[in-house]
Amino acid sequence: MNDHAAGPATPADEATPATPADEAAPAAPAAPAGTGGPADLATDAFVAHRNLLFTVAYEMLGSAVDAEDVLQETWLRWSKVDLDRVDDQRAYLVRITTRQALNRLRSMKRRREAYVGQWLPEPLLTTPDVAEDVELAESVSMALMLVLETLSPTERAVFVLREVFEVDYDEIAAAVDKTPAAVRQIAHRARKHVDARRPRKTVTPREARAVLESFQRALEERDPQRLLDVLAPDVVVLSDGGGIRQAAVRPIVGADKFTRLYLGGSAKAGVTVTCEPVMLNGNPALLILGNGEIDGIMAAHVEDGHITGLYYVRNPHKLTRVGAETALTR
Repeated sequence: MNDHAAGPATPADEATPATPADEAAPAAPAAPAGTGGPADLATDAFVAHRNLLFTVAYEMLGSAVDAEDVLQETWLRWSKVDLDRVDDQRAYLVRITTRQALNRLRSMKRRREAYVGQWLPEPLLTTPDVAEDVELAESVSMALMLVLETLSPTERAVFVLREVFEVDYDEIAAAVDKTPAAVRQIAHRARKHVDARRPRKTVTPREARAVLESFQRALEERDPQRLLDVLAPDVVVLSDGGGIRQAAVRPIVGADKFTRLYLGGSAKAGVTVTCEPVMLNGNPALLILGNGEIDGIMAAHVEDGHITGLYYVRNPHKLTRVGAETALTR
């Protein structure tokens, strides 16, 4: 693996078939059965909050596959609950989901440490309403989710529940097995940590889209000057191939370096690069195609009319959901 991997895939880069371990667990119910019994009431409640639960799990884990597994585990536990003893079904479901996500997040640490190259969150094509919710769009952006990766599992759970979903401290305490006073301290520490590392205020979706259109033309035309014009001089580029496709093992820093490596890599690959604008994690992004085949997906962080951060996911196991929109909600 080397830095010229920022370019499109070559035939040797093709993905290996997914193993059973890479596949998501069976989906939890998608529609109520409708007979009116206790099982159907449980299903109705789960379905009503499913998008919320998925969003909670995804923000905690950065992986849609693992979030789906968490939802399956949540459903198995929820289906055994006596609903007559539940005052707030939404809060109870969020509590179960948080606990399952925390368990999985802790177990994922070893997997992340053994990951080949740079790790990026699994990208999701999102529905238009996600972009309209500014706070939600920021919370699921690649840039912020990478900041959340620097928190401990409990800090991440507390931050997500409090800052994104506005869950009260008592309910968070029940979900993470801490006292409300301890949760307040954790929330303060996590907020301070994130604020110190989160990107500066981003531009509007329209402004970001305009910058990405210029970037798209520069990529497709392989125009070095256009690339240098649209990229911030100190742009940071992260790429994730998962050990399956080539990707830079370290961040590429600087517009000059990225331009040189990208143009060199794409020329060596000998493929025609085209891009399709998409909405990724609530923000404008580009689907990158090499000779008409999906090569990866590229998210960007835009400030002052320039791209300051690029996040290029090429790992095929993380591209399974780029063909259909995923509903996220608060």
